[in-house]
This record gives sequence, C-alpha cells and structure tokens, in this order.
Amino acid sequence: MHEPWWITIPKAFLVINVVMVFFAFTTWFERKLLGRMQNRYGPNRAGPKGLLVPIADLLKLIRKEAFAPSAAKQPLYIIAPVVSMFTALLAFSVLPFGAGWTVGGKYIQGEVANLPISLILIFALGSIGIYGFIVGGWASQSKYSMLGAMRTCAQLVSYEVSLALSVLGVVLMGQSLSLTDIVAKQQTTLWFFIPQAVGLVVFLIGGTAETSRAPFDLPEGDTEIVAGYHTEYSGMRWGLFQAAEYVNLLTLSGLCVTLFFDGYHFPWVHSLDKFGPVWFTLKLFILVGLFIWLRASQPRLRYDQLMRFGWKVLLPVATVNALVTAFLVVLIK
Repeated sequence: MHEPWWITIPKAFLVINVVMVFFAFTTWFERKLLGRMQNRYGPNRAGPKGLLVPIADLLKLIRKEAFAPSAAKQPLYIIAPVVSMFTALLAFSVLPFGAGWTVGGKYIQGEVANLPISLILIFALGSIGIYGFIVGGWASQSKYSMLGAMRTCAQLVSYEVSLALSVLGVVLMGQSLSLTDIVAKQQTTLWFFIPQAVGLVVFLIGGTAETSRAPFDLPEGDTEIVAGYHTEYSGMRWGLFQAAEYVNLLTLSGLCVTLFFDGYHFPWVHSLDKFGPVWFTLKLFILVGLFIWLRASQPRLRYDQLMRFGWKVLLPVATVNALVTAFLVVLIK
C-alpha cells in the first residue's frame, strides 16, 4: 500500500519538526543527566526544571552576530553548515517509527519514505554530511579550523568503514536492505542484538565516533585546537553545525533501535504495536542516555590511540563478525 503525496508532504513536515524538538530537548536532557552524574544542578534557571533552556539558547543564537573571516571562501563558508544539517535531517526520513495506520480510508506509512535500499541511503547521506564539516573548516581559511577539519576527516572516514561492516550481519540475517523488512524479520525470528552482539558493540563504538561524541570528540578538541572545524563560525551558522551533530546522534540511535532492537515494536505484546512511535521514542532515548553516560564517564582518547583503535581493532573485529555471520547464514540455508 502506498500513501498519496498530499499525505507524505505534511507528514514529512511534521517529522522534521518533531526531530527538531527532540534535538532541542536532547540538549536539555544531556545537561540534566550530566549534572546528575557529576553531582551538579544542571540547567535550572530558564523555566521549570530548566525546560526553557533550549528556547533561550535558540534566541541567543538568533540574536548573536554571525561574523565571518575576511579571507573566508564564499559561498562554501555559508553552504557547509547547511549541507551538514540537511543530510542529517534527510537521513532520519527512512527510519520506520510505526507499522502504518489507516485513517479515514487512507493509508499512512510508518516512515516518511519506505525505500528498498534505505540502509545504503543512510550511510550515503552520512558520507555527504562529512563534507559539510570538512569544507567548513577549509573555507574558514584558519589554521585551527583546518586542523579540526583534517582530524574530522581522519576520524569519520576510519570509523565509517567499521560502522558499515558492523551492520552486514544484520543485513544477511534480515535478507534485505530495507529497514522496514529488517524490523519485520525480527518479529518472525528474534531481536538481532542477541545473535549480533559483536556487531552491536562495534556499531555503538563506531556510532560514538561518527557523531564525534566523547571519548571520540577530537574533531572538537577545544583544549587542543580551540574548537575544531567550526572555530570561525558563530550565531546560527554555528548553531546549524551543533544541531547537525545532535540530529546525527538521534539518527544513529534510531538506526540502532531499528537494526538491533526490533524498531517500533513492544516486546512480546503485539497488541501494543499500534503505539509504535511511543516505543520507538523510548528505545531511542535510552540509547541517547547511553551516549551521554559515556561522555560523563570516559576520558578523551589521544589522537594516536583513536586512529589505532579504529583501524587495528574495530575494523578487523567488524570484518570477522560479518564473515562468520555470512558462513552461518549459508550453512543454515
């Protein structure tokens, strides 16, 4: 069943705005959780329990002057944050958040776009989004931004390979590149985090590095290179880079839920699947909480440790896991 375009477009607009609200309050959630873990108060001034802090941040960024270096390469300097934000939001469009609903005789899909190669699309968009970070650092014409862009390129490329290999076992078991089919396969078998435990660990580590989260936050090593690739950005241009990182975190968490934890389904009780978006959101924010926990508890890795871990540890483990899964799938067949 396919939905008409006049349903898809408003739904896409709704999903984008929901993701933006999630991004805004993820910043509040992170500050609150870090405060609890580090015995601090966290945000508590703007609104009850600090809930209006994201709104205050938005107003501050809108009103802040957006300066630019006189030597910056226009228009690449302006386009770079837009590319990062656009690809981050577009990747979320193929994540299934429900089984679909029939309202007034019209069918509404549980995702914005149900594509047969949706998994490949997410990784392709992630690769394009990297160009926003790299071009932004180069176009700033600053040595600090350029160093940050080089470190970003080295880290994201090295861990992107491991991240892609970590999901090959899921693809082999799900027998599809469609995220909807992979979720449906877990309903007829079992959640893939059980047979693909190694792939899940590699995915979480690679996803942490791909989203530049601690302890893999060297692209923004402010104690070493001022602020990384976005050193010369301010105002909403800087805000777009920040938003892109958080939306990428939400997308990676949603992808992990879809690939390993049965997506929008409630465990064992299928009658509750009609509340798919609720279960999907709960699982997603449990994983976001895990990423925040890592930030609060783990020290930052040195650059040489980071690169060595990516190429010499994570990549071989992901490769072996994919090969073993392929062998077992062929053996079972």
